[in-house]
Amino acid sequence: MDGFRIPVGSWVDAGVDWVRDNLSGLLDVVAVVVRFLVGGLSDVLLAAPIIVVIVVAAALAFLLRSWKLAVGTVIGFALILAMGQWVTAMQTLALVLVATIVAVAISVPLGIWSARNPTVRAVLKPILDFMQTMPAFVYLIPAITFFSIGVVPGVVSTVIFALPPGVRLTELGIRGVDSETVEAGHAFGATPGQILRGIQLPLAMPTIMAGVNQVIMLALSMAVVAGIVGADGLGKEVVESISTVNLPKGVEAGLSVVVLAVYLDRLTAALGDRAGSSGSLLGVWGRRRAARAATATTASAPQTPDVTSPAEREQTPTDRTPVPAGR
Repeated sequence: MDGFRIPVGSWVDAGVDWVRDNLSGLLDVVAVVVRFLVGGLSDVLLAAPIIVVIVVAAALAFLLRSWKLAVGTVIGFALILAMGQWVTAMQTLALVLVATIVAVAISVPLGIWSARNPTVRAVLKPILDFMQTMPAFVYLIPAITFFSIGVVPGVVSTVIFALPPGVRLTELGIRGVDSETVEAGHAFGATPGQILRGIQLPLAMPTIMAGVNQVIMLALSMAVVAGIVGADGLGKEVVESISTVNLPKGVEAGLSVVVLAVYLDRLTAALGDRAGSSGSLLGVWGRRRAARAATATTASAPQTPDVTSPAEREQTPTDRTPVPAGR
């Protein structure tokens, strides 16, 4: 077997060169859009007063989850500020949010298409397996080749790395909808689009939101790895702490990542499990509306008049004659 070799790497390298030479205009557009989105969101987060950002984050936590998460959010964000990682944390948050929005915008339609088309499902399955098993660092190599060093290769590699769970869980949620419910929609004359919007998507929403949750977690983990290619944020802090063996800096950056991860995880989990978020502000409002509606229904219900005359009520026996024990 000496001398036998399949030059897969050379073929991939030739393909990358072809894409770079023939699609350079498209790559430039992608780079400009990504820089604009990440840079704009990061500027907004950093330009806003810190207390406003913390209050808004805590309000979202209380609105969607509970007051306990709101208090934990205030403590966690205050800890990030106290460790001097506020700027890098906001840069990482901007990168993760942009990458998550792009990944969800791609993965959810692909998952719906895969659930409704067996051929697409058969084609996507090996591709998703390949994407999930490929080491995360490998995605950085073509990203650097296409977009050089900076935030753009970090966002692109993050989107690619975070896509598979969003596609798989969206497909699982759509396919897991009760077939009898879908058949009932067909029986009432609903179109496929109406069935998708009115039946399948609402019933599959908890599973889809679990996929979004996984996309966010993978995007956050990959955003740290993206610090290797020069993406600003906590990932860059971690890389610098490794290169200089700076333990305090690495611990502080890692703890900031944990705070962001817990916050985003709890928020997306609350969106997918509204029944489990009874302590949220939305849950309290919902229970009050339901109570007011029940009270209004009871008050508006007609009362049955008592037409029995006093003489008839006096003749009605109030007790029963006891039955003898021997019978």
